[in-house]
Parts: sequence; C-alpha cells; structure tokens
Amino acid sequence: MRTAPRTGDEDVALIAFDTVSVTAGDRTVLADICLTLRERRIAVIGANGSGKSTFARLINGLRRPSIGAVTVDGLDTVKAAKEIRRHVGFLFQDPDNQIVMPLVEEDLRFSVKALKLGPAAENARIERILDTYRLTHLRHQPSHSLSGGEKQLLALANAMLREPRYLVLDEPTTLLDLKNRKRVMNAIDGLEQTVICVTHDLEIAATAERVLVLADGRVAYDGTATDAIAAYREMAA
Repeated sequence: MRTAPRTGDEDVALIAFDTVSVTAGDRTVLADICLTLRERRIAVIGANGSGKSTFARLINGLRRPSIGAVTVDGLDTVKAAKEIRRHVGFLFQDPDNQIVMPLVEEDLRFSVKALKLGPAAENARIERILDTYRLTHLRHQPSHSLSGGEKQLLALANAMLREPRYLVLDEPTTLLDLKNRKRVMNAIDGLEQTVICVTHDLEIAATAERVLVLADGRVAYDGTATDAIAAYREMAA
C-alpha cells in the first residue's frame, strides 16, 4: 500500500474522530476514539472483534457514532451523509456486496447515473474506468461470473467512478489468491487518493505511513508501521 505521488499542491486531507464511541445493545464496540488522520496511507490492524470494521464504516457514514462525531474535511458523517458518500469510497471484503447489475458495463453505468453527467461525459468516464482497471474486455460479461480478483477490481472501479478523495478498504484481499491479491493491491497502490485499509495482512500494513492497532474497541497503539506491527505481535504473543 505504497503512497502515490501527488500531482499538485492539494490541501492536506483530514479525518477526525472526536471522542467517538459505538455501542450495540449493552456491548461497547468502540470506546473513546480520539484521532486526527492526515497521512495518505493508513492501515488498521487488530484481532477479530477489535472494532476494525466498525471503525472503517464510521468514516463514510455506514455506521453512526453512539457518542461523539466523525468529520471528513470538516463534514460531519451523520449530518452530511450524502456528501460524505461522494467524498469517501468504500471497498468491502466481499465484492458481491457491491455488484448489483448483471453485466459489468451495466454495473458501472448504474453507479455513474447518480452523478448526472450527461450521456457523453458518462460514456467517457466509463470508458476511462474500464481501461484503467483493465476491464474493457469484460464489459459484456456477467458480473457474477468474474473471478474473485476481477470482481474486486470491478468493485474498486465502481468506487472510483465518483472520483472520491478517500478510499476505505475493509479486508480487500482476504478472499483473493496470491495473483489476484497482487493485482488488486497494485491498482490501489497507484491511487492518488488517501487510503485507509483495514487488514489482517501485515505485509500490506507494513507499507503504510501510519498504522493503528485496535484492541477491545480502543486504539492500543498508533505509530509507524514497524513499531505498530511489533506492538501488535507482542499483544498477540
């Protein structure tokens, strides 16, 4: 998950968690999260049940804080949910959760319709995204007949159609074999967007600028990849 070079003097991206807690019934999923995220490549690691997926979903409003607030470039993820979804793309572990139309091109067209670009601009964006993710030869193929890696690339292409500033990944390579894992991560590495990746793959986490270790719903460690992974290994010993 290497950092792609910036092409200009863009403002520094900013995600802020202001004393955020999330509860589900009588269970605390996340507790007292206070963070400011500015780095271009951030990984989130931790054991199963540590709150990683909930943390990821808070960033694009898929989950609401029970207490506190999450903001993205100053926009509250609850109060400005619709705008947040335009700025924050999301990639699930299982791409079948994001593929809704029977054919590849239809699935992309379904996503781009919401942008109301007009026919020419819409077609141009679809052609560009098909080419970028090497899906052009699959445009008329049934979406659910694709390989795992092709499905994940289609899900990524759908997320990137909106040209978000951020991309949140929730275990994007767990269901992939080594070849397709490399294919998907190479596509993600080339992005200019800020990427926040929840992962069990410590090789992916090792390439991040900053790594958060979650344990029991709290940030147990926050630092460089080398130090955070070492701390995680020690916790797991």
